[in-house]
Amino acid sequence: MPKSTYLGLCASTLILGLIAASPVMAKSSDTYVLDKGHVHLEISAVRDDIVRIRMSEHKKARDESFAVSSEVRKAHLTLHVSTDHKLISLATSSLIVKLDPKTLAIRITDMQGQVLLADASGQAVRFDGQGFHMRKVMPQNAHYFGLGDKTGPLDRRDQAFSLWNTDNFGFGDYTDPLYKSIPFILGLDNTGKSFGLFMDNTWRSYFDFGKSERDTLNIGAEGGDIDYYVMTGKGPKDIISAYGYLTGHAPLTPEWALGFQQSHWSYMTQGEVKSIADTLRKDHIPADVLYMDIDYQDHNKPFSVNTQAFPDLKALVSDLKAQDLHLVLITDLHIAHAPNQQYKPYDSGEASDIFVKNPDGSDFVGKVWPGDAVFPDFSRKVARQWWGQQYKDFAKLGVGGFWNDMDEPSVFEVATKTMPLDVVHTIEDDGFTTRKASHAEMHNVYGMLNSRATYEGALVNTPNTRPFVLTRASYAGGQKYAATWTGDNSSTYAHLKLATYMLVNLGLSGFSYVGDDIGGFAGNQPSADLLTRWIEIGAFNPIFRDHYQKDKPAQEVWVNGPDHEAIRRRYIEERYRLMPYIYALAEENSRNGLPLMRPVFLSYPEVVAKGDHLGGTDDQFMLGDNLLIAPSSAPESPQAYDISLPSKGWYDYWTSQRLDEAAIKETPRLDHLPVFVRPGAILAKQPLVQSTMQTPSGPLEIHVYLGPDCQGHLYFDDGVSFDYKKGAYLRQNISCQSNAALDKVSLDFGPREGQYHAWWSQIRLIIHGYRGQSAHITQDGHALTGQWDVTNQTLSLDLADLAHQSHLEIKS
Repeated sequence: MPKSTYLGLCASTLILGLIAASPVMAKSSDTYVLDKGHVHLEISAVRDDIVRIRMSEHKKARDESFAVSSEVRKAHLTLHVSTDHKLISLATSSLIVKLDPKTLAIRITDMQGQVLLADASGQAVRFDGQGFHMRKVMPQNAHYFGLGDKTGPLDRRDQAFSLWNTDNFGFGDYTDPLYKSIPFILGLDNTGKSFGLFMDNTWRSYFDFGKSERDTLNIGAEGGDIDYYVMTGKGPKDIISAYGYLTGHAPLTPEWALGFQQSHWSYMTQGEVKSIADTLRKDHIPADVLYMDIDYQDHNKPFSVNTQAFPDLKALVSDLKAQDLHLVLITDLHIAHAPNQQYKPYDSGEASDIFVKNPDGSDFVGKVWPGDAVFPDFSRKVARQWWGQQYKDFAKLGVGGFWNDMDEPSVFEVATKTMPLDVVHTIEDDGFTTRKASHAEMHNVYGMLNSRATYEGALVNTPNTRPFVLTRASYAGGQKYAATWTGDNSSTYAHLKLATYMLVNLGLSGFSYVGDDIGGFAGNQPSADLLTRWIEIGAFNPIFRDHYQKDKPAQEVWVNGPDHEAIRRRYIEERYRLMPYIYALAEENSRNGLPLMRPVFLSYPEVVAKGDHLGGTDDQFMLGDNLLIAPSSAPESPQAYDISLPSKGWYDYWTSQRLDEAAIKETPRLDHLPVFVRPGAILAKQPLVQSTMQTPSGPLEIHVYLGPDCQGHLYFDDGVSFDYKKGAYLRQNISCQSNAALDKVSLDFGPREGQYHAWWSQIRLIIHGYRGQSAHITQDGHALTGQWDVTNQTLSLDLADLAHQSHLEIKS
């Protein structure tokens, strides 16, 4: 075993290997390079607010990444170098890296000198064999978020996690590891100061937030070099946007993927799938997607069809399309090991030699759903292209999307649940040195590369149609290729509560299109009340999918009788009315990386200063900046609970009542999920439809909730194609101002951008919180008439479509 190397803050760190060399500047002014003993250090800035630190033992490391593009990595800014009290200062306009050239200890501050991240005293960095360990100072007032779909509380402090993609069926409240490895954290303290840290390392790794060592953040990996980025900004939103800049933004989803989705392992026949679709439409339950799990396949072999149970898949796809429903098919990444059986995926894959290998060069074979199976080597571009070609026949049938499951990768009948660590992959891709790599290095990116292959294949097969891919396993940056969900959860109230923590942290970790299995996948049938409450909350999640396992009683919306169905339907319908707002959030996410579903502190970082549990907002979440959803922290309990809003003046979404206090006492009711609207929000809503593929009939509703920072915007396009990139979109900003008494309002519609033609010809404008006794209304100087609702304190008026800039005045 190689001699370990230690780095630390102490002046006596002679175990570094006799640090005798003096700092040496690299020839390039955009990278600071220092070699000390066995350690090679590089510091650069890919942007003013993002610095990159790389350390390796014995040699300069390869500059490669599955998460950060080569264009981003090479975009170095000039560092301003100076010496201050024997420390080397490397500054951008936003960050300063302080380096002790004797110990290589690093401290990163903002321009005001506030420490964002600093090495801990003692052995701050240790190289040990193939891997490394780092220790950072963890201030007492610091909170940490991210790492994707981990269990436990929202705040990661005092917890420890492993990052190793693992198929953990029916995971518990504190099971670790799970399906994804996203080594990104957002740090936030009680003053609102925030930073981000992304450790770009694909090996099995860990993050320990003071669990094993008080006030110390420990980070390490079993292999690879140290390669991490530190981000800063004015608040946590800037950090999330910076992380999105590094790893990429999710592309704009097809709008139908934001609709209600129904799934089951498995709908066993073509008739059963059609029956589910017919019931959705008969019961007027809005929906856009039906899934088919593995039993549509011939003996569970991916890219095959059981023609006895599904005799005419083309007709089924056509029937569903006629009902404005999209079909999503599961395609697990393993290929049945079926030589001489006329199974085309195996035959063509074997002929192209694209399966991962054992150390002796033979194909690795592991047992999964079809029995013995082989696995494509997705780290090769040729293998990803081959994989994409397997979808051609499904694409010709009009299948809407694809679901990549079991891609940790999961392997049965072995204690590790996955491939042996010495299985060999071949990295052959742009921006990489062609080389062999062990599964120990490639495991955590294997699922992401699988979903990448699916996404890129869909682009080839249907070039002007936005792909929809759902994956269970992924790595940082995987949001560029797929939506995701939290895996095989259970039908318990604990998992209903846990879902919010997991989805919020996934959103902070780049995955904006996230959901869980509504009602719970595993375990016993959910109680009627549990399923109803889960659907209510799910209506405000980005991905809204009801899914449950085999041999479990039915879990569709209509089970448990008409009373429960009516409540569930009402919440699904409300999601469809809100679709213009939700879709606009999706478009915004494609540009800035901010998640659709987000913690309260992302918009209101001051809540972390209100005491324990983030000021009581752990169980709350926001949909965009304007809607705050506040379920009980004990959803199974009938006991009244407290709701803490960020400020006074918020509105009850259901009643339009303006709330004079920020603290509310809520008594749980089965048919009521508390939802609140930000004062100053402008929300677009539409008439009810049964699918996003249907054109709404009636006016577009624009709801204005009077308050400070009053603004909103409209965004529309065709929802399915890439024509929006050619100008076929509609964008319009709206703003308003009101006086303190809320009896004088001015409203401005900005000019419209884009060439998309609106589906509406009228607008219904609804002003919430107006307190005038009467209303004198003018639009561009012309008098209008409104309707005043005394009970709800709303003023409504009908307008012709405002396709051009317009100004409205409302006075008492």
